[in-house]
Amino acid sequence: MVKFQKQNLENLVKDSDFLDNITASNPVFWLNDKKKDRSSGEEFSFDQVIEAEKRLERFASYLKIAFPETKNSMGIIESELKEIPDMKKWIEENIDEDFPGKLLLKCDYALPISGSIKARGGIYEVLKYAEQLAIEHNLIDYDDDYAKFNDDTFYRFFRGYKIAVGSTGNLGLSIGIMGAKLGFQVTVHMSSDAKEWKKQLLREKGVKVIEYSSDYSKAVEEGRNQAATDPRCHFVDDENSQALFAGYAVAALSLEKQLHDANIYVDAAHPLFVYLPCGVGGGPGGVAYGLKKIYGDNVHLFFGEPTQSPCMLLGMMTGLHDEISVTDIGLTNQTEADGLAVGRASKFVGKLMEPILSGCYTVEDSFLFNSIRAMWNREHIFMEPSAHAAVFGPISLFKQGKSYYIEQNDLQMKNATHLIWSTGGNMVPEEQRREFLKKML
Repeated sequence: MVKFQKQNLENLVKDSDFLDNITASNPVFWLNDKKKDRSSGEEFSFDQVIEAEKRLERFASYLKIAFPETKNSMGIIESELKEIPDMKKWIEENIDEDFPGKLLLKCDYALPISGSIKARGGIYEVLKYAEQLAIEHNLIDYDDDYAKFNDDTFYRFFRGYKIAVGSTGNLGLSIGIMGAKLGFQVTVHMSSDAKEWKKQLLREKGVKVIEYSSDYSKAVEEGRNQAATDPRCHFVDDENSQALFAGYAVAALSLEKQLHDANIYVDAAHPLFVYLPCGVGGGPGGVAYGLKKIYGDNVHLFFGEPTQSPCMLLGMMTGLHDEISVTDIGLTNQTEADGLAVGRASKFVGKLMEPILSGCYTVEDSFLFNSIRAMWNREHIFMEPSAHAAVFGPISLFKQGKSYYIEQNDLQMKNATHLIWSTGGNMVPEEQRREFLKKML
């Protein structure tokens, strides 16, 4: 991979009005000038999303047994969609004007099994690998009841195989919990940003955790290198995995049904705005891809990143994608939003987002903790810091992007639906929650 040369920074600054503000760690709102009305199709197909949905349906009978918390959803990994009117009032206080339309929360902070958006893609990729092995070794047929995966025979078989992943935390939880339950020997390579409680939980599940003093990219690199030497080890590549991406994108199909059931329309007169926290890009990218395929130019998609870790914004804005890191422009990649502490974005996702994404914005850590308290006090919902990058989305849009996005596109905001995609929080221990709720920056 070609790496960014620091001598090119001066030229980049000249070419971008935004880069000097980014390097100064100021919150910015950036519009994607490569966006088109429809996504181009490319190296990933929507057929893979449909296939993922069907595979998850096959595994539903197993998940219902292995994880009783999925019983009410019939073994499907899904979260609630709910209106948050009191947080809408809080957003109005922050923008000093009325906030038209509905404000909804996609409650992935409470997803079953691993309590974050990573449950979708991470668990899906583990299940896909397990199915592949079981089919190859004649342990199961596609038409069988997949509840058979709960048998000891399968557990003993999977003990002969390994799974590895590099993670800042939540992807490691989903891979570790699911992989260990099936019987795989799982190793999670954790960056320095990962929370201690996440490492401890994984170890309690029988997962091997290897810690690094460096950031996410190093953890992924080491995990990839170690897995490459073992033919019985499957590496979950958060930067390049199409299986992960497909698992995340299934959420768009579920959301379409939820909006329909709630009598919420999405069309030119009823635009949908979706705000997603972004780290390396896989989770929000998958959701964005699926929603764009369904709703076309009637959905407006924005990624939120910390001011010290805007890797997707930087990669897309410069066109360099994974060839440039936030540290190349003098940022620290240090943030309390551990799931977003990523210095270098996925090129696979960044290229897919070029015709899809409306834009990116950055948020200061101090806002994340103000938002944590507001969400708890007003809605009695707890979400981890990284999830609150989504809450800043409508504030950034109205404060910084109103004139040159809403007005120029003549969007009908009174009929709009704004969707905050909450990415994690339900598994955060009570003691850690109390620390977050009282933290001031």
